Amino acid sequence: MLSSFFKLKELGTTIKTEILAGITTFLTMVYIVIINPIILHSAGVPFDTVFIATIIATVVGTLWMALMANYPIAIAPGMGLNAYFAFSVVGNHPDIDYRIAFGAVFVAGILFVILSLTPFREKLIESIPANLKHGITAGIGLFIAFIGLRLTKIIVAHPDNLVTLGDMHSPTVLLALGGLAITLILMGLNVNGALFFGMIITGGIAYFTGHLEFKEGFVSTPNLPSELFIFGDPITAFSDVFQYGLYAVVFSFLLVTIFDTTGTMVGVAEQAGLMKGNKMPRARQALLADSVATTVGAAFGTSPTSAYIESSSGVAAGGRSGLTSVVVAILFVAAAFFSPLVGAISGLSAITAPTLIIVGSLMLGSLSKIKWNELDEAFPAFLIILTMPLTSSIATGIALGFISYPILKIVKGKYREVPFLVYLFAVLFFYQLAFLPH
Repeated sequence: MLSSFFKLKELGTTIKTEILAGITTFLTMVYIVIINPIILHSAGVPFDTVFIATIIATVVGTLWMALMANYPIAIAPGMGLNAYFAFSVVGNHPDIDYRIAFGAVFVAGILFVILSLTPFREKLIESIPANLKHGITAGIGLFIAFIGLRLTKIIVAHPDNLVTLGDMHSPTVLLALGGLAITLILMGLNVNGALFFGMIITGGIAYFTGHLEFKEGFVSTPNLPSELFIFGDPITAFSDVFQYGLYAVVFSFLLVTIFDTTGTMVGVAEQAGLMKGNKMPRARQALLADSVATTVGAAFGTSPTSAYIESSSGVAAGGRSGLTSVVVAILFVAAAFFSPLVGAISGLSAITAPTLIIVGSLMLGSLSKIKWNELDEAFPAFLIILTMPLTSSIATGIALGFISYPILKIVKGKYREVPFLVYLFAVLFFYQLAFLPH
């Protein structure tokens, strides 16, 4: 039944492979249930409220992606968007508390759902030039590899050069490098589930060397939400946007979330070989996943959701269908009852970072598809690839690519080749980068 519902034979995968892929994706992204509450707590949101809201939004969005769109892509509150919520929206506006800000996220989510129900976002995917899509995939690859290197302190901050090599004698660095070597050896030996087993072996080494401890046990009872709408009610949410002039906030959430998710979906779907020419099958159902999750998440108390670039680790492990996403959703439900265990594992990035680094290298295969001998095609893709990791933002990388692409086409006299939507979003992105906080 599972095989036919998720079309596993047609996609060239098996139930075992999908389960391993789901576990792999979960392990590389489960940090969000700890990091998201920490970031939003700095804006005054109770930790337990964000913890359970993060899980609810993730499960809703990921199950929608699994059952309605049949893609191995997980949805969860977006990194970057949570920081923007905490430090720019709430932190910089003393008269706006987190409840009012969640109302703005809810309004953005409703608008997001409406946009996703129209052909607009599907047309947007189709209008993104092929070379920009390849650039997005490669940029995401560099981004997640950089995340892996930074989290394990293989790469650290430097006052003059921004980044430099970390302490190679650090136990965390040595553990991460050991995990990287183990996983690469397993992949070189063509072991099925190499990424997953690499994390398990690395976790075992961490435990027996005293780096992974379970001081608070394994199980805890989750605190269920005490209210459905943390901001009051939907009417209040819309009225607060007008009362406090939160138009720019709603616009920023909407624009960034659209391109964070759209870019990630295109990149991961292309990596999995699920794109059909320039189109993404079942795009509308897939795009509804994050808009519905953003709306639900805001109601319970978390910042906007996005498709997760860590989904590419599950794809690299063989995930090709929504069954991968079902496994991710089930494991996030379990995480609500095993928060001490999840906290211990997600707190040691050396276990999951090697997978991010390896997956990043695999996604750079898209570089070979870019027309490097054509400046008007190559440079916008190059900007995307360069700026995604350097700005820690998928949306910013895409913005700079969208702005530079039509400019170069106009200079080369090829303005007719540029789709109208690319012109439109070039203007919107320019306005957002130039005049709005981000």
